[in-house]
Amino acid sequence: MNSQPRFLQGAFPFEGRGLTEPVALDGGLAYTVPPDRRAQLVYFRGGNSSTELIYALLVRGGEPMRYFPIGARAACHVPLRVVEDLAPDTELAVLLAAPEQVTGTLVVDIGIIES
Repeated sequence: MNSQPRFLQGAFPFEGRGLTEPVALDGGLAYTVPPDRRAQLVYFRGGNSSTELIYALLVRGGEPMRYFPIGARAACHVPLRVVEDLAPDTELAVLLAAPEQVTGTLVVDIGIIES
């Protein structure tokens, strides 16, 4: 079976509701593994334009899977290959948490390989 890359990417404005209150990003950032395929996360890249620490939360099937802290006006790159296999029909979503009333933009690039 041929492997196919998939990407979750974009720039998403946010307003924080507290570090213990992750929320969905405007426009949503989600992916569902096709029923006849498997997938593997390859990497997570994120950038934060705000002046405060924030984090992106990767959720699998409604449950927290990985936390990615991103410093003030900073970026992170986390290689994930061979760490996470995703079964058919697995649902992923990216949420964001930031201190209350902090605003900014989160830039996200997540690489996925379907096989």
